[in-house]
Amino acid sequence: MAGICEGRVVIVTGAGRGIGREHALEFARQGAKVVVNDLGVERDGTGPDESPAQQVVDEIEKIGSRAIANGDDIADWEGARRLVQSAIDSFGRLDVLVNNAGFLRDRMLFTTSEDEWDAVIRVHLKGHFAPTRHASEYWRSEAKAGEAVDARVINTSSGAGLMGSVGQGAYSAAKAGIAALTLVEAAEFGRYGVTANAIAPAARTRMTADVFGDRMAAPTDGFDANDPANISPLVVWLGSHESSDVTGHVFEVEGGILSVADGWQHGPRIDKGARWDTKEVGAAVHELLAKAPEPAPVYGA
Repeated sequence: MAGICEGRVVIVTGAGRGIGREHALEFARQGAKVVVNDLGVERDGTGPDESPAQQVVDEIEKIGSRAIANGDDIADWEGARRLVQSAIDSFGRLDVLVNNAGFLRDRMLFTTSEDEWDAVIRVHLKGHFAPTRHASEYWRSEAKAGEAVDARVINTSSGAGLMGSVGQGAYSAAKAGIAALTLVEAAEFGRYGVTANAIAPAARTRMTADVFGDRMAAPTDGFDANDPANISPLVVWLGSHESSDVTGHVFEVEGGILSVADGWQHGPRIDKGARWDTKEVGAAVHELLAKAPEPAPVYGA
């Protein structure tokens, strides 16, 4: 039986380890050709190593699918362009971009350095934008040339980006930016046959091991709710033809749980019909807050 992504060409960034690796393998099992992008860096972004990406390619080839390794920096403008072009040159097209790569520099905000802030924002936020920019340019050109486009952008946000996370200010800000970027992409790309969605996953990876410790440990028997492979079925389905009517959403996924995040909405309001006096504002704010739902708590608070 053919997989649900049979013949599709997919880029997965950060695919050498963890969740990205599982995405690449599941796309391959479902019939896709995969560009396995990874710099092979450590959890904090240091020490490039080409071997993790090639190891995933080797695994994919063993199951009879096709893949290539790519070591371009997704937050470098030309590197992101080369990444997209590598899919087109190797497989003749590009159908799906999964933006997954990232790393952590956990710090409380009052101890975060400028370099740490810049590094996290760069790899997550610019590292989502730059590949998407080049991929969307390709898809737009294809659509304008009269070609049928049925393409996907799948971004990786986080519960930290949706709720905030103590000690992860830069990471939370970047992941919140990714969620908002996804909404804009969905609105802008739809006319060209491209959908955009995001996931906020929870699983056992190098990035969560130090933060959550024993909570993420693999069980000795039974269902492993923290296995990173649990995340990939949703991502691969979002990359398939079947998901063409789904766009502009952020999905939370953990273990066997799928949910749709209910993002910012216009809440209760008071219209005075005239300019507010400064002394009146406090009472109005408290009236609004009494009508509004309680926000979800910040992780770690």
